[in-house]
Amino acid sequence: MSNGNNKMRVRKGDTVKVMSGKDAGTTSVVMRAIPESRKIVVEKVAVARKAQRPTRDNPSGGIMSIEMPIHVSTVMLVCPKCSKPTRVGMRLDEDKKVRVCKKCGKDID
Repeated sequence: MSNGNNKMRVRKGDTVKVMSGKDAGTTSVVMRAIPESRKIVVEKVAVARKAQRPTRDNPSGGIMSIEMPIHVSTVMLVCPKCSKPTRVGMRLDEDKKVRVCKKCGKDID
C-alpha cells in the first residue's frame, strides 16, 4: 500500500483541521501518529462505539467510544502563527529540518 515514504508532516500534539469525511470542518489535536500506515488519531474525530468486555480495570464493561485512525491526507495542519489550515514545507536550518507554514512562511516548530 505504502511506497516506502512514511515521512509525515503532522505530529502528535499538532492542531489539525479535518478537510474531508464525516467530520469535515472539525479542528482538533492529534493524539497519536502511526507513520507505518500514514494514519493519525485525532481527538473527537472518527469516533466509533465498541463493546467492551468487563475487565479488572473496567468491571462494568459496556459500550465505549474510541477514536479510530484516519488517513493523514484528510487533514491539514493549522499554523500556530496565522491560525489557518496550510500545507507544510520543510527547510534545512543548521543541519536540522524545520517545518514551515506555506501561507505565512513562519516556522511551525
